[in-house]
Amino acid sequence: MPNTTLNTLPIYTASADTQWVGSATTANTTKDLTSGTAFLAFTASATGGYVQRLRLRPLGTNVASLGRIFINNGQATGTTANNILWDEITLPATTVSETSALPTYEIPLNFALPPSYRFFVTIATGVAAGFAITVIGGKY
Repeated sequence: MPNTTLNTLPIYTASADTQWVGSATTANTTKDLTSGTAFLAFTASATGGYVQRLRLRPLGTNVASLGRIFINNGQATGTTANNILWDEITLPATTVSETSALPTYEIPLNFALPPSYRFFVTIATGVAAGFAITVIGGKY
């Protein structure tokens, strides 16, 4: 017998929710988010949230690095079981220019987050100018 208590109606966010980190520069090589500097990029509201995409934008000249994106269940990051490494993205070296645009690196997400869940981002090598980290989403 089918479960008739499931929600069969689409759910939409009640309002836009864009959150960001102004400049991420500090290295962190942890693979489980339990130590080092991590940049809080997004926190779902008390009723949950939807995350559409995460963007990393170099702010100038940087050495090559790696961005790691973690989902945290809203609890202490020092406990391994509270975090999951969601994705990684290669961040090539960049040189600021007045005639060529710096690239933006984007990770599509397109999923709902439970209430108070968070996205953290780490940068694997220290960089000079840093990266602006932006998460585009919505609040339920």
